Amino acid sequence: MSKTTRNSNKIKTIAAVGLFSALAYVACVLFHFKAGFLTFDLKDAFMTVGAMMFGPLYGFAMVLIVSLIEAVTIGSTGIYGFIMNVLSSTAFVCVGSLIYYKRRKVSTAIIAMAASVVSMTAVMMAANLLITPYYMNVSVEAVGKMIPTLFLPFNLTKAVFNAALTFVLYAPITVALTKAGFIHAEIGKSRKTPKRTVIIIVCAVLVAVAALVYFFTGLDGSFNFA
Repeated sequence: MSKTTRNSNKIKTIAAVGLFSALAYVACVLFHFKAGFLTFDLKDAFMTVGAMMFGPLYGFAMVLIVSLIEAVTIGSTGIYGFIMNVLSSTAFVCVGSLIYYKRRKVSTAIIAMAASVVSMTAVMMAANLLITPYYMNVSVEAVGKMIPTLFLPFNLTKAVFNAALTFVLYAPITVALTKAGFIHAEIGKSRKTPKRTVIIIVCAVLVAVAALVYFFTGLDGSFNFA
């Protein structure tokens, strides 16, 4: 591969990463799901799709960019919100993409998203115990009592929803970016039959809907337009 080709590919990758960052930011601006003082959105799914294509390092770059822009534009929790966003999104985006990036198979994608759900939930449980007491000005014991009733179900629901949405978004976005020349045809090439693709997307949609139903009913969540 010539130096010109490598530079061209690098520019295309940076442009695509910028596009994913923009999509993630727009998603968190337009759609906010709230449960009490906690808020989650759709941005992790967009960043995960990008990280699955270009690697976890680019995924981490997207997390930092989007979290910083969110904090200085629409964020209301200051440095606390920025730190929690970085921890949450890094655990979800980078873990899943690290597993999937080198082995692009359906079975690997399922394992990757399961790992993302578990890692993000675990990281946020620890983060809530270590950081939230300072933000809320309460004791660790008080936060600990909120783990099983609020923080655990909230973060688990958020992770499952974004994991399901990642499956819904991955195929159409890869096809679009392949046709636009942003990614190699091999990356965008589907290894699944059309029937299998439809089944996966339908199942992912059902999981996402189920997560939202639980969020609204079990966590008394609300849906807010920006």
